[in-house]
Amino acid sequence: MNDANTSIPYKQLGGMLRRLREQHLESTAEVSGAVEIEENDLSHIESGKVRPSQDILLLLISHFGIEEDRAAELWHLAGYENRLEEDSDPTRGEADFKQRPQQMMVMIDPRIMYSDSVEVTANQQGVVMSFSQIAGQETGPLTISRIGMSHDQAKAVMGVLHQVLYNRENPGNTRRLEGGPEKDPK
Repeated sequence: MNDANTSIPYKQLGGMLRRLREQHLESTAEVSGAVEIEENDLSHIESGKVRPSQDILLLLISHFGIEEDRAAELWHLAGYENRLEEDSDPTRGEADFKQRPQQMMVMIDPRIMYSDSVEVTANQQGVVMSFSQIAGQETGPLTISRIGMSHDQAKAVMGVLHQVLYNRENPGNTRRLEGGPEKDPK
């Protein structure tokens, strides 16, 4: 393998993503804000030095409104399994099913997604909370939900969480903490 392939391993992928951005007449600031990553991170992806995570690649595909066949090409260039074909392939057999690690999520309330961890990032546009569940021993955490909000909304959420936890730990106390919810606790 030559030095050019090792120093810029995702050059073709990055070039395609840069051309898509340019075709949509968007700046790196606009696209990075739309997919909630730092502008510098997008520049590294477009230069081919860094492979975007599956979540970020999916957000870029969605942001640019890329058709399925071109999206499959991007997945391939990134070195990920082609999730688009895999999810829609009716020929996948029982043998393939048995080879994959099995997972089971127990949902106490089907309207609530329970998480094992949360990653919080902030940039000029706001705050993003990415909630994850452990998917298995051999794989990393699986993002189950991403929530973005303004800085002011994040401060309000923090105040509400603080009040709710305070009320839980002090059940008889009806004191309202500053920045907590407007209603008196029941």
